[in-house]
Amino acid sequence: MKLIITRIVLALRNFQQWLVAQAMFGFLNILKLFPADGAIRFADKAMRRLGRRTRRHRLMLVNLRNAFPEKSDAEIEEIALGSWGNMGRLAAEYVFLDQLFDYDPEKPEPGRVEVSGIPIFLDLRDNPRPFIVFTGHTANFELLPVAGAAFGLHVTVLFRPPNNPYIAKKVFDFRSARMGKLVPSHAGSSFALARQLEAGQGVGVLVDQKFGKGLKGTFFGREVKTNPLLPKLVRQFDCEVYPARCIRLPGNRYRLEIEPRLEMPRDAKGNLDLPAAAQLLNDKVESWVREYPEQWLWYHDRWQIKKTLAP
Repeated sequence: MKLIITRIVLALRNFQQWLVAQAMFGFLNILKLFPADGAIRFADKAMRRLGRRTRRHRLMLVNLRNAFPEKSDAEIEEIALGSWGNMGRLAAEYVFLDQLFDYDPEKPEPGRVEVSGIPIFLDLRDNPRPFIVFTGHTANFELLPVAGAAFGLHVTVLFRPPNNPYIAKKVFDFRSARMGKLVPSHAGSSFALARQLEAGQGVGVLVDQKFGKGLKGTFFGREVKTNPLLPKLVRQFDCEVYPARCIRLPGNRYRLEIEPRLEMPRDAKGNLDLPAAAQLLNDKVESWVREYPEQWLWYHDRWQIKKTLAP
């Protein structure tokens, strides 16, 4: 009897995930019927309305108040709604990703996408060596590997698949067709990235995700734990590290930036200082978020405070 009940529960959960996936795919398919600009603006407005009615909105407000104690409630609410709008745009932009990346170095006038740090892109492409590019969940971070591929710089990207298996497969198929080689985040993913670096190639990672067991540090002055993967790979391969980000511009435009190489901190013996390296990553992402706070995904439980919120 217990086995039968377990199977029924799993079947119901699977059906629920299928329904959620079909609803999402249906919404995105409807967006395809409209011009990109109109669909992206609609998704922005829709998520601002829907997001504020979810449980995650409360977590978002707590995160923002902790990060910006000097801001008023009105300012906090405005950033929160902007963050929901950013998420709506990110979802809609999946539909039009092939149209959105229109960067052409031969055109005198910038299009929808402008790129900063082109000499770094070209140097990494023309002088192959192991390197890591890191970013955070800012604006449309999905455009960064698309830009790399456009320059002929193919980077193996570590990503965390959605929990819904139907959505995860769709997202994986979509990303792999446009972003090069993908490595799903799991127990063996570090070995896959290590093989790429050992072969003298580049990898890309997100560094601002919640991580239960990691290196202690701070983010917006509050204690967090940071995934030690990037610092450990640097220690093992002595590879170069480059920050990169996407910035939303007015008029549904984007600026993609790759910044100069970061000098990773070392101890008195010249060995990589893992905690200091992790803090350097946190500080870089924090500086980006402070500049454009509405373009970061504040609904993430980065500080692991969700369990402290009353139901």
